[in-house]
Amino acid sequence: MSNNKLTKWLPLFAAMLLVGGMWLGFALAGGRSQSQFQKKLNRLYEIIENDYVDEIDLDSLLESQIPSLLKRLDPHSSYIPAADLEKVNGELEGSFGGIGIQFQVINDTICVVEVIPGGPSEKVGVIAGDRIIAVDTIDIVKRHISDEDVRNMLRGEKGTEVTITVRRANAAKPMTFDIIRGDIPMTSVDASYMIDPKTGYVKVNRFSRTTYGEFLQAISQLRYLGAESLIIDLRGNGGGYMEPAVLMANEFLPAYSKIVMTKGRDEDDDSTILSDGTGAFTDIPLVVLVDEFTASSSEIFSGAIQDNDRGLVVGRRTFGKGLVQRPIMLPDSSEIRLTVQRYYTPSGRCIQKSFQRGKADEYDEEIIERYNRGEIFNADSIYLNTDQIFKTLNGRTVYGSGGIMPDVFVPSDTTGYSSYYVNVSNAGLLQKYAYELADLNREEFSKAKTVDELMAMLPSDATLLQSFVSYAAQKGIPARWHYINISSALIVNYLKALVARDTLGFGASYEVFNTRDNAVAQALKLLSEGQADIPVRYERLKNNDNEKQSDENE
Repeated sequence: MSNNKLTKWLPLFAAMLLVGGMWLGFALAGGRSQSQFQKKLNRLYEIIENDYVDEIDLDSLLESQIPSLLKRLDPHSSYIPAADLEKVNGELEGSFGGIGIQFQVINDTICVVEVIPGGPSEKVGVIAGDRIIAVDTIDIVKRHISDEDVRNMLRGEKGTEVTITVRRANAAKPMTFDIIRGDIPMTSVDASYMIDPKTGYVKVNRFSRTTYGEFLQAISQLRYLGAESLIIDLRGNGGGYMEPAVLMANEFLPAYSKIVMTKGRDEDDDSTILSDGTGAFTDIPLVVLVDEFTASSSEIFSGAIQDNDRGLVVGRRTFGKGLVQRPIMLPDSSEIRLTVQRYYTPSGRCIQKSFQRGKADEYDEEIIERYNRGEIFNADSIYLNTDQIFKTLNGRTVYGSGGIMPDVFVPSDTTGYSSYYVNVSNAGLLQKYAYELADLNREEFSKAKTVDELMAMLPSDATLLQSFVSYAAQKGIPARWHYINISSALIVNYLKALVARDTLGFGASYEVFNTRDNAVAQALKLLSEGQADIPVRYERLKNNDNEKQSDENE
């Protein structure tokens, strides 16, 4: 079903990607003729090469200036050097060449947290808990090493070989494995599980080539398990490709519903994408979770659901990225991603937040300003652009120019934060302790097949907390029980989630984290009360909106 849908949509997406067709130099020259611009640039290069006091590598000079040149256009046009292109594209294409492990650097040691099933490392016998002490001929024990350093050493072209040496708890001597790198999938769905007997939860972390297929498989499995409603978590999802966001929205919308509109410099290239009526989940109650780091394609999906009154958007105002970039390859295999269009939600609003050309730093700091003025914690502090008022399909008021406002606001939860919690978090002690606990009990914990079974094997909350506090004191952070008591529930929950991650895999951590998540709790409440039920939701939301308008008029 998914392949047929994809084939049907490909011509439209291909047409969209062809929009623009402009030559970069001409665009940056502000419309002057290409030959005039080229002559000026060539003459400038000639002067520098022949007359400058020192010998200059002009290629390096140009390379260093392209990023800042593009940043003067808008905050999202960017340059990717040829050396970085494969890595950047790999993250969006959904795979990269590597050995197939999840790792964590603890005390300058690479600890294997998870081995990807069927991957190159599993095939040669690497297991969770192994500590990598050498890569090829490079001894890395006790060297200060970053996550990026590790990725650079372990990733590489498919088919190439890398040799790792590991220490294993039950082995007397180090063990050496020769691993042939393979295609390692970068999954877009971090977690998918039944959060209660009738509700499925799906966490989507990015929009890559594989996202739609992963997502469709996840929600189909949840429905098979009995899901009668869905929570789709897009918090922290910075976007990616537009195509999977459109295909995902298509699953929930009836035929001929607007999903997204794109507009560029040439009106002939403007387009409107409609749902095709083949969606398999058009009747299921739906809540979408968003926050200030939900951006781009995530906002396309959220906006389509909100503007069609198809589900509830819950959380905080999204980032506000409404610009579409087109990749353009340069002669040296580097690439620019040039903004060629703006996208608009079905109601007609462009949610791109305001920016001034050449002031990228101010744009990047806008999220900090939201915190400073209290918007993250109080709905009354949110700025609404009353010059940008639009209506949803059923007549509710929504606002443009600055992200998508949720239907139901949930403030950032700082309950349990204290100086002690901040100190142990910044020192990485929660992660280190949880990994060591999982590692010491790996044989026993491996018998657990579910999160509930694993939680039953852990010490009591009081014992777990006391053990961690003693561990932290040994690492230089003394016990301060006034602050520990403030943070006790948060610390214990976090430790349990990390142990679940290190034992059962990344997705298991969400099953624990979500038990203390206010936005998830609000979503479950709305669903249980029928607030997201399709037959009644329209009138409720419209009435609520009318009440707000009356209050504003008073």
